[in-house]
Amino acid sequence: MVHTFTCCGVNIAVDSVSGSVHVVDEVALDVINNFENIADKGVVQAIALRHGVTIEDVSDCAADVKELAARGMLFCRDTFRPDVEKLAKRDTVVKALCLHVAHTCNLDCDYCFAAQGKYHGERALMSFEVGKRALDFLVENSGSRHNLEVDFFGGEPLMNWQVVKQLVAYARSIEPACGKNFRFTLTTNGMLLNDEVIDFCNREMHNVVLSLDGRKQINDHFRKTAAGVGSFDVIVPKFQKFVAARGDREYYVRGTFTHRNPDFMQDILAMLELGFDKLSMEPVVCPPDSPYALTEEDKPIICRQYKLLAEELIRRAEQGRPFTFYHYMLDLAHGPCIYKRISGCGSGTEYLAVTPAGELYPCHQFVGEKGYLLGDVWKGVTNTAVTEKFKRCNAYSRKECETCWARLYCSGGCAANSFHATGDVNGVYAYGCDLFRSRMECALAVNAVSALKEQK
Repeated sequence: MVHTFTCCGVNIAVDSVSGSVHVVDEVALDVINNFENIADKGVVQAIALRHGVTIEDVSDCAADVKELAARGMLFCRDTFRPDVEKLAKRDTVVKALCLHVAHTCNLDCDYCFAAQGKYHGERALMSFEVGKRALDFLVENSGSRHNLEVDFFGGEPLMNWQVVKQLVAYARSIEPACGKNFRFTLTTNGMLLNDEVIDFCNREMHNVVLSLDGRKQINDHFRKTAAGVGSFDVIVPKFQKFVAARGDREYYVRGTFTHRNPDFMQDILAMLELGFDKLSMEPVVCPPDSPYALTEEDKPIICRQYKLLAEELIRRAEQGRPFTFYHYMLDLAHGPCIYKRISGCGSGTEYLAVTPAGELYPCHQFVGEKGYLLGDVWKGVTNTAVTEKFKRCNAYSRKECETCWARLYCSGGCAANSFHATGDVNGVYAYGCDLFRSRMECALAVNAVSALKEQK
């Protein structure tokens, strides 16, 4: 399947099966769009007339397209479907854990999918013993995998900081004997960020995610304390200090956009103005009847923001002021393997969430959904029916995905989003699909423009 579009001043043809991305001129774009009928002289003549070129020019272009097709770089036949069954039957290893070290929070964010960090349950902190057992579980179930990912999550993980430090120390102590390398990530709202936390994170955390919604009025509308006080003035100086000390290590300032700020490009610009250059903005996860839920009227505004963001990325890169947007980071030359393109993030199979009580869930967005309780860190995964369901949740498991050019980029979409929107992990969250396709076009355009500049 070939998808063509124009974005950021370039015409792009992407072969969704092979992953090949081509920047083409107007004639080539027209030839590709009419390739099924290119043997028709009338079609060739019409293309030549539309673009003011000769019939020979169009024929030469068509020959080039045929050559690319013969090389499997355009109109590539999808031969991956048989791999789906192999994926479902393969033995999986656990590569990553999301450790919910705190089911409590010092903010009271209106849109929090985790119900102010409690996940619709009681406030709780993970003990060192439970966390230690979780790390042992990860090692025991990781097979020959060398690099293991551990996310410290909440709630607010800094509310259980001593245990976080203890768990990092324990993991480091067992690395030599078990032949593993732990890579840690911490997600924080920043309220408890201090010099000691900054120093520790810069030594031990592979990545740190800092939660901020951009403009002060947007952030403070949602991200406030239980007393109703906005967090912006407290956290921004802390984040700026953290980023200054972080150097070239990984971090992201992550925001959420809602019905209140579908014009989220203004929040991106606000974060850039504050000195942050590694950014992410995510659509809100909430029931559709929430006052902050995204609406159909918001959709064209959001898609416009993705284009404005792409243009700003290109412009600032040309000015020597580059910044990073998480969802626009693609590797056009060395993309993920086909298994990754089919199956996605690995939730429920390779990636699991652990509650403070040691319960296992497919990911953080399923925590508290008792039908998706997989087991615990002592007995392991006992609800294998759910695991099997997630093994078969992929780019080929939904009929609606069959005609979508982006399915091997989204791997069928987020299972949690599908579940919360439709009640089924194999459902289709159509609104999210529209946003993803728009975002993906912009990501491809940004990377194509960058690749062209490198070739000059």
